[in-house]
Amino acid sequence: MTTSLVPTPVDVPCGLAAAVPTPPPGDERLARLSLNQTTVKPRSLVQAVDSVLRAGLPSIGLWREHVAETGLERAARLVRSSGLRVSSYCRGGFLTGRDTRAALDDNRRALDEAAALGAPVLVMVLGGLPEGDRDLDGARERAFGALEELVPHAAAVGVRLGLEPLHPLFCADRAVLSTLGQALDVAERFEAEHVGVVVDTYHVWWDPQVREQIARAGRGGRITSFQVCDWVLPLPSDALLGRGMPGDGCIDLRALRRAVDGAGYTGDIEVEVFNAEVWAADPDDVVATMARRHVQHVLERG
Repeated sequence: MTTSLVPTPVDVPCGLAAAVPTPPPGDERLARLSLNQTTVKPRSLVQAVDSVLRAGLPSIGLWREHVAETGLERAARLVRSSGLRVSSYCRGGFLTGRDTRAALDDNRRALDEAAALGAPVLVMVLGGLPEGDRDLDGARERAFGALEELVPHAAAVGVRLGLEPLHPLFCADRAVLSTLGQALDVAERFEAEHVGVVVDTYHVWWDPQVREQIARAGRGGRITSFQVCDWVLPLPSDALLGRGMPGDGCIDLRALRRAVDGAGYTGDIEVEVFNAEVWAADPDDVVATMARRHVQHVLERG
């Protein structure tokens, strides 16, 4: 008699045998897990939704570029018919230019899109220094002033603005907010129902005040999104693509998840990975690895 053996799944992109079984659809451990669409960036929205549904995940985070490729109305119909939650919409921001009128118009369109898709939050990356500019304080003030103009539209369409601080590595070109404390200082100028903060493990893990600031965000009801990935070394030449799958790097993801949960956050846990090797892998393998690593490195052991 020949016994067929089921091969052990392999995690991507590391190529190592999976340390835990893949949770099946309906497993309660997947109840908060969301695929941020950029983790399978080369795939269409239709392909990403299919992978999420096959894996039994309840939620997906959407990106504007994929929605634009699909068409807003079709994308909204697709998400509604799938039964998936939309955990976030990425992204708005880039409000540090010397003339913010065009950026404000684009952000208002992004808020309208988020509302049509049923996204509760528009993730905001405020932008870096304009080319040739060294006035960091001035860039920040322009961004903060633009936010004041944007909040009424966010309130009108019922979508929160989630300010995302980025690691200081990205201050010059992407985000003049570098710490969760800075992001909260800005968010707290506005009502919590309209402006909150995004806690992204990749960007905040290094901060010695991160737990204190997560607690502060929780007290104010400011946590709009919790995004998870890992910090891997060496950094690639394009540092933006240096995010690793949970468990492949040096971040204590479980400790940060405990802190966020302890602050009262009960929303989705979104895996957001910018990594060329991950993008080259089969999307079903990526989502299966995500699910296993979520159990292994983000949730409680046992």
